[in-house]
Amino acid sequence: MPHPGWTHFGFDGIGTRWEISTPSRLSGDRRRALLATVERYDAAWSRFRPDSLVAGAARSPGRFGLPAEAAALGELYRTLYRLTGGAMTPLIGGSLERLGYDAAYSLRPGGPPLPAPRWEDVLDWQGTVLTTTAPVVIDVGAAGKGQLADLLSAQLRDSGCAEHFIDASGDLLNPGPEPVAVALEHPYDPTRAIGTVELGAGALCASAANRRAWGDGFHHVLDGTTGAPVRTVVASWALAGTAMVADALATALFFVDGPRLEQEFEFAWLTAYSDGHAEYSADFEGALFT
Repeated sequence: MPHPGWTHFGFDGIGTRWEISTPSRLSGDRRRALLATVERYDAAWSRFRPDSLVAGAARSPGRFGLPAEAAALGELYRTLYRLTGGAMTPLIGGSLERLGYDAAYSLRPGGPPLPAPRWEDVLDWQGTVLTTTAPVVIDVGAAGKGQLADLLSAQLRDSGCAEHFIDASGDLLNPGPEPVAVALEHPYDPTRAIGTVELGAGALCASAANRRAWGDGFHHVLDGTTGAPVRTVVASWALAGTAMVADALATALFFVDGPRLEQEFEFAWLTAYSDGHAEYSADFEGALFT
């Protein structure tokens, strides 16, 4: 638990389990308002529901109006698409569906890996307006959970609840100031840890090949240029000022090394590789077990 004696509000949202911890119990009105924000986000961005805004882009090309948070999300994805040479892309949804990570959770590949369409060929994302020239399956899972955590945190602060802690199935947001000791989950055994880190004011997000894995070695972190799962990295962690950035950079570490990302982002990081070695930034203030 982040703070002994705090109360906890747990719920399911955008396909994952959430827990919001606060010094005193959240009122029913506050809880309902938080759940309404989760529902609005899901209704905009979920590729698993036919009534979502992005589901319209999967059916036919056109011009689509998106919520206010789309501007920051699009700018972040555009930057990481460039830094990863197209490997990290919001157009990865069709590639995930091809391998079985579809709306029905069939988990049965429908053919060989399918590269994502190139951003510059099919997508124009300007602020809150998305324009496509072909049907595309948008998937913002690499940053969306983090962005929703930021939105919920801002909502709590605006309602007078400055002290809180958000746990979105291991993606953590601590507005501070009290640091919280966090265990780093072993990439091959969720009952073990490979180390610990102190999370002060900010966010710690992780990405791991074992989190959503199925079939014969398939998992959810796909290279957009090939449509195939990444094999060189097994887990990554990113510490940043916002959960959206930490969430996105944890995924980006599967495609490009930390020092390259540090040239454009202020964050700390740890990457565990499939050959057993790990790399981390000088300011990743944690301890790895031997």
